[in-house]
Amino acid sequence: MKNLSGNGFRARVQRFGGHLAGMIMPNIGAFIAWGLITAMFIPTGWTPNATLAGLVDPMIKVLLPVLIGYTGGRMVHGQRGAVVGAVATMGVVVGADQPMFLGAMIMGPLAALALKGFDRLVAGKIRSGFEMLVDNFSAGIIGGAIALVGVLGIGPVMEGLTTAAGNAVDFLVDNGLLPLVSIIVEPAKALFLNNAINHGVFGPIGADQSAEVGQSLMFMIETNPGPGLGVLVAMFLFGPRKIRPTVPGAMIIQFLGGIHEIYFPYLLMKPKMIIAAIAGGMAGVGTAMITNSGLVSTPAPGSIFAYLAVTPRGGHLSVLASIAVAAGVAFVVGAVLLRFGRGADADDAAPPPATPEATDAGTDTATDTPGPVATRHSVLASEVDTLLVACDAGMGSSVMLASQLRTRLEPYGVTVKHLPINELPADARLVLTHADLVARARSVVPGAVVVPFRMFLGDPVFDEVEQAFKEGGELRG
Repeated sequence: MKNLSGNGFRARVQRFGGHLAGMIMPNIGAFIAWGLITAMFIPTGWTPNATLAGLVDPMIKVLLPVLIGYTGGRMVHGQRGAVVGAVATMGVVVGADQPMFLGAMIMGPLAALALKGFDRLVAGKIRSGFEMLVDNFSAGIIGGAIALVGVLGIGPVMEGLTTAAGNAVDFLVDNGLLPLVSIIVEPAKALFLNNAINHGVFGPIGADQSAEVGQSLMFMIETNPGPGLGVLVAMFLFGPRKIRPTVPGAMIIQFLGGIHEIYFPYLLMKPKMIIAAIAGGMAGVGTAMITNSGLVSTPAPGSIFAYLAVTPRGGHLSVLASIAVAAGVAFVVGAVLLRFGRGADADDAAPPPATPEATDAGTDTATDTPGPVATRHSVLASEVDTLLVACDAGMGSSVMLASQLRTRLEPYGVTVKHLPINELPADARLVLTHADLVARARSVVPGAVVVPFRMFLGDPVFDEVEQAFKEGGELRG
C-alpha cells in the first residue's frame, strides 16, 4: 500500500507540474524570440540598438505573461477560457512592476474556471436568439472583473511573492548554497518533473533577473545538458552490456537535440546513478557561480545549440565550462558507482526488471520488487487506427518517439499522434507512454489501453506494438 500511495502522490505532482509546463511550453518560441532580441540589442548585447531594444520590456512584461494566461485559460475552457484568461492576466501585468509569469499561471486558469462555472450554470436556460449576447457579455464581465481584482489585489501579492523568491535565490547565491538545489532538481527530473521545475520555478525568477542585469544563472540549473551526458557516457562504457548499444543514440538526442527525457530511463534502471546526476548538477551550478555565468533566456530544448544561442556576449567560455565540468563530474561519479564495468556481465545475467505494469501497481523502483499487478484493458490492434504517444509536455520525447513509430506503422494504415498527457482525448483507445507516466495517463483516460515502455530507444515494447498492428493481435495496458 505504501508504494501505491507513493505512486498516486507522484502522479498528482506530475499532473500539477504538467499543467504548469503546459502553459509555458506552447509559448517557448515567444520566449526564444525575446531572448534573442535581448541578447542582440540591449546595451551589453552583441549589436546594441536602443530602438530595437525597446521591444525587450513590453515583451517580457506584457506579451509573455498574456500568452501564458491565454494558454492557461485555453487548457481549462477552450477558446472562451483563453480570451478571459488573457484579459484577467492584464490585471496582474498592470498591478505589478515585475514580469508576472507566476501571476499569469494563476489568473489565466482562474478566470477560465470562473467562466466555465458560469457556462455550466446557464446551460440550457438561455432563450433562443440570446446565446451570443450572453456568451460575449459573460466573458467580458467575468474577464474584466477578475482583471480589476488582479490590479488591486493579486498583482501586488504576486509581486511580493516574486520578490521573496528572488531574495531567497540571492541568499543561496550569497552564501554559496545554490549548488545544493541539485539535490532536489536532479531526482525530480528523473520523475519527469523537469518541465515543471524549469518553466514553473526557475523560468520566472530567471526572466526577472535577466530583465535587470541581462543574464541569469536560473536558466542553467535544470537545463544543463552536462549531467545527463556524463551519466550516459558512464553507462555506455561501464553499464549493463545489453543496453550499451542504445546509449550513443541517446547521447546525440540528449546533448544535441536537447531532449533530456531520453536519459531518465537509464537513471531509473540504475537508481544509484541519480547520485552521479546530482554531483554533476552541483558541479555545473558551482562552476557557473564561480565564473559568473548566465543565459539571457531559457534554452528550450536544453540542447548545446540552444545554450549557445542564448548565451550573452563574452559568456560562451564560462557557459561551456559549466557544461563540461558537470559532464566530467557526472561521468567520474557514475563510473565509480558502476565499478568501472565490473559486474556488468552479472547485470546481464540478472533477472529482468519488473514490468511496467508491476511498477505502476506497486513496484519499488529502488529494489525492483514487484507488487500486485492490476487488471488492465486490452484491445485488438485491428480495431484501432490511431496510436497516441503521450509525454509530460507533448513537445519533446513524444515528438521524437511518434516520428519513429509513424515510419514503422505507416504501412499498416495507423495514424500516430503526439500530445501532452493532460490533453489526451476522452475517446482515446490506445496510448503509449513511459512507465513512470502510466498512472497519470490512466487517470486522464481510464477507458483507454495504456501501453507502457521503459526505454525511448530500442525498447522491445515498440516491436510488440508493430507486430500487433501487423498481425491484428491484442495489445494490453
